[in-house]
This record gives sequence, C-alpha cells and structure tokens, in this order.
Amino acid sequence: MTDPLIRIIGIPMDFGQKRRGVDMGPSAIRAAGLQQRLVRIGYEVHDCGNVEVPQVEQVERPFHEDKAIGRAHYLPEVAEVCRRIFDMTNDCVAADDRVAFLGGDHSLSLGTLSAIAARGEAGVIWVDAHADINTPHTTPSGNIHGMVVAALLGDGPDELTSIGGAGPKIKPSQLAYIGLRDLDAPERARLAHSDSLIYTMREIDEHGISHLAARILERFAALPRIHVSLDMDALDPSVAPGVGTPVPGGLSFREAHLLMEILADSGKVRSLDVVEVNPILDHRNQTAEIAASLAGSLFGQRIL
Repeated sequence: MTDPLIRIIGIPMDFGQKRRGVDMGPSAIRAAGLQQRLVRIGYEVHDCGNVEVPQVEQVERPFHEDKAIGRAHYLPEVAEVCRRIFDMTNDCVAADDRVAFLGGDHSLSLGTLSAIAARGEAGVIWVDAHADINTPHTTPSGNIHGMVVAALLGDGPDELTSIGGAGPKIKPSQLAYIGLRDLDAPERARLAHSDSLIYTMREIDEHGISHLAARILERFAALPRIHVSLDMDALDPSVAPGVGTPVPGGLSFREAHLLMEILADSGKVRSLDVVEVNPILDHRNQTAEIAASLAGSLFGQRIL
C-alpha cells in the first residue's frame, strides 16, 4: 500500500495588500520544514513549485479605480495570478489529491477555491481575523485580499468572479467563519443577514473552540470535502507576529491546533490555504514555523 499523496503549491503574491513581504511566505513555510513534517506523518509529498507571479515593481498602473468597478488595487494582476493558480492546480492536482497552497496574501484564495469548486461542492472554513467580504464599492482600502469571500460568492467585478468560469464558486451555506474580530461596517451589515456560520472570538471565548468546530462539521456533514483557508492573523499577534494586519485578541496556540486536529479527525479535509505569513515582520521565522505545525495538525499529525 502506497503512502497517501499531498501536493504543495507556492503562490508568492503580494498584490492583494499594501505591506510588502508576504511574497516570501512560501519560502519561509518551506524552510520551516513543512515537507519533512508531512513525510513523518506518512505522506508522499510532491512539491509542484511556485505559481509565476510578477514583481510589484513591474506594474506601471497599480491602483485601479473607476465609477463602474470601484476601488480594487492591482486588479488585472491579481486576476491573472488567480487564473494561473487555477490552471496549475488543474494541471498537477488529481481530483482526490490533498493539496497545501502556501501564500502570499489572501487574494490567492480566489484561484485556489475556484479550482477546488470545479471538483465539486466543498465546505469552506475561513479562519481569519477579518471577514474579507468587502467589494470594490465598500472597501475602505482598495485591497483585494479584503474582497475574496465576496468575489467567491459572485459579488464583484467580472475579473474576480469569473476565475475558472462565470458565477459564484460557493454558496453562503458552504462557508463557516471562525476567529473574526475586526470587521468593517459594511461587512458587519452584510454578515448580519448571511446564511454562513459566523463565529467571532466572543463565541470562541464563550463556547470553546471544540464546540464550535463540532458545529461546523455538523453543518458540513452532507458535503464530501472541506477546504480550510487559514490566515495567520487569526492567531493572536503574541503567537504569530509575522503578519501584515495583526489584531490583538486572537486564537491561542492551542486553540488553533485543537481546531486543526478536530477538523483532521473528520477525514474530510482535502485542501488548505495558509496565507499572510510576512517574514519581514516575523521573529526568527516563528510565524512560518507555526504555520507549518498547524498544517501538520490539519493533515493528521497526532500527539499520540
């Protein structure tokens, strides 16, 4: 019997936000020993390399803003990279392979989840301090990493919503948030009427991470697969300092690991984004090492 296969795809993109450095995230996570950790668990690991991403300095007109679309900085560049992610995933990932996508900023999930959705319905667990459900018309910043969920739901410019084909890639009922604590006013208003599961840090404090993880798995019981999109700013900055948008009051080290362990126990997790690791802001690669450790827990690493 052969070992189960997992593929690694790096996406060194930093067009989706303004703080430089997350383009080095894939290298930092690899250097933290992700592949060796997965091999010890029992996987055969194939590293597919990196999606090609141009440098920010090569872009002549970075800020996209007009009345029809709104504010969406680096819109053509983000869209093109996400199309490349979609194509590379289709080329090197078979239908039932496990895959870890290493970022890069969170805008890359437009590409990864479009590719995952093309293989059939999946539950999506968005582990993040932020909801990322602005549009170019509601965003206070113009940063596309804060518009990803809206675009995946089909709300946004065609350049973002048409990755891998026109139309929504997920339905609100397929989405569960956990770790939220920093929302813009339009996001708060939108989520108040959403059919998604929404667990803020208050719910985690009141009910505990294990109870909420069980609720999420119950919601996704009829779905064959789960995709986890892990923004490292979901963790408290004291645990994961190397992120571009840190927000105090996040997940503890053990809360994050317990969440990954419970999700792994479901046997449904097939894919992972781990994003927003910024080595420039990190301490001795601490955040990347935690990212690699959390990925290990999600794909089956056990204490005993």
